[in-house]
Amino acid sequence: MHLSIISPVYQAETVLEELIDRIRQVVSEISESYEIILVEDASRDNSWIKIEELAQIYPEIRGIKLSRNFGQHYAITAGLDAAKGEWVIVMDCDLQDRPEEIPKLYSEAQKGFDVVLAKRENRKDGFFKRVSSKVFYRTLAWLTGSEQDESIANFGIYHRKVVNEIIGMRESIRYFPTMVKWVGFRQTAIPVVHGENGKRASAYSLKKLFNLALDIMLAYSDKPIRLTVKLGFLVALTGFIFAIYTLYRFIHGDIIVAGYASLIISIWMLTGFLLITLGMVGLYIGKTFEGVKERPIYIVEKRIGKQ
Repeated sequence: MHLSIISPVYQAETVLEELIDRIRQVVSEISESYEIILVEDASRDNSWIKIEELAQIYPEIRGIKLSRNFGQHYAITAGLDAAKGEWVIVMDCDLQDRPEEIPKLYSEAQKGFDVVLAKRENRKDGFFKRVSSKVFYRTLAWLTGSEQDESIANFGIYHRKVVNEIIGMRESIRYFPTMVKWVGFRQTAIPVVHGENGKRASAYSLKKLFNLALDIMLAYSDKPIRLTVKLGFLVALTGFIFAIYTLYRFIHGDIIVAGYASLIISIWMLTGFLLITLGMVGLYIGKTFEGVKERPIYIVEKRIGKQ
C-alpha cells in the first residue's frame, strides 16, 4: 500500500460523500494503491450509516466506528494503528483541509522530507473560532515552553517511519501535533489554501478547547508546578519582609496591639496559595493515576471494508 488517507469523522454526514469524491479524484492521480480510513467518533448523526454506504460502493474505503466519543486525536490514533500505507495523510473531514492540496504535500515530501505539514493561509473560520484558536495556541506555547503555530494543525503527510514511532507512544493523553514534533525526523511546512467549512459546525466548544489545553499542559509540561514553586518563594519573601517590617515597628513602639487586618490578609494569602498548589499537584497526580491504569486508548465497536 502506497498511500493511506485518515480522516476522523464527527457530525459529518452531509459532507462525507463530497469528501470521498474529492479525495479519490486527486489521490488516484498520485497512485492507484491507496486506502481511505474513516474513523467515526460516535457522532450523534448518521455518519456511520453514510460510511457503510460509501464502503459498499468504493472498496478502498475502510470504516472504523469507536464505541463512544473519545475525541479527535484518539480517532487519529485509531486510524494510524490501522493504516498500511508507506505515506500517511491525516486530514479533517469538514473540507477545510482541501483534498486538492494533497498532491502538493506529496510532491514536497518527495524532496526528502519525512513530514510535510499544511500551513493554512487566509483561514476561513468564523470570528469566535479564530480568536479561540489564537488564545489556545498562545497559551499552549507559554505553558509548554515550545513554539506553536496556529496555522498548522493535523493536516499533513507523514512517512511510515514517523507513523510507527507515533504509534509506539501509547500514553493516555493524545495530541497529534505535539507528538509529531516530539518524534522529530525531517519536517517542513508549506502554505495551502484553507477551504470553507462544509456545512458542519466546529466540534470544539470553548469548554472542549479549555479541557484539551489543560490535558496537553499536564501531559507535556511541568511549567505549572515550576510556577507554583516560584510563587511560593515570592509569597515567602513577601512574608519575610513583612515580618522584618513588623518587628521594626514593634521595637520602635509603633505597635501596641497586633493588627487584625494584617493577620487576616496573611491567612487568606497563604490559604489561597496552598489551595492552588494542592490543586495543581492533584491534577498531575490524577493524570498519573489515569496513565497507570493502562486502559486502551480507544475501543472499536465496528469495522467495515478490507481490514
